[in-house]
Amino acid sequence: MGGGRRRIMEWAGRAEHLGGIPRALTILAVGAFAKTVTCFLNSTSVHNPQTLIRLVKSRPTGVPLLTVSNHMSTLDDPLIWGFKGFPTMDAKLARWVLAAEDICFKNKLLSYMFRIGKCIPINRGGGIYQEHMNEALEVLSHGGWLHTFPEGKVSQLSAPIKRLKWGTASLIVRAPVTPIVLPIVHSGFEKLLRHLLCLLGTLAHALQASSIHPFRMSMTKGGAHQPLRFKRR
Repeated sequence: MGGGRRRIMEWAGRAEHLGGIPRALTILAVGAFAKTVTCFLNSTSVHNPQTLIRLVKSRPTGVPLLTVSNHMSTLDDPLIWGFKGFPTMDAKLARWVLAAEDICFKNKLLSYMFRIGKCIPINRGGGIYQEHMNEALEVLSHGGWLHTFPEGKVSQLSAPIKRLKWGTASLIVRAPVTPIVLPIVHSGFEKLLRHLLCLLGTLAHALQASSIHPFRMSMTKGGAHQPLRFKRR
């Protein structure tokens, strides 16, 4: 993606789009999903959550926040924001996040949904000066909150992170006001995604067979609801 390419559906990502109603409804629905999965369907342990909550709610005016984390599954965002006490369903406080263009912006419908959900499309390998990186820089320039996955891809290795993309570092250097940088480390989401897919498959099979056979399902620790460990440092 070159610097001259037009931004994908930038109009849908604006706060004033249709009075902000599509954004508010999307953040509300996605936030409710994150709360349900993280707080009610799993056991979640969060260390030092007060730091993130304080920075999201009451950091100095005009000072941007840049959170960075490892990337264990495609559900990391929004589930990492679903822990108890976090304003997950508040559209005004919700993060902007860099999202892979080839996954989240495949067609107009997906592009619109992710745009109103405060996602910025990124062409992985497109360079730090691609147009959507400039859009991410604008978020920081206006004192907003931006989340990135500097690994640039899902990685489920238990070994320490060895290589990071330098796009996140370039945003820090180029921002007119140096952002507050908060690292986030989490684990367990890669297991959670597999269990959710298994659960959905089981439910789909049950619906197909419900006219013939009754269906009964119980949730156990060894089944769909494995504990989720979420750590921040």
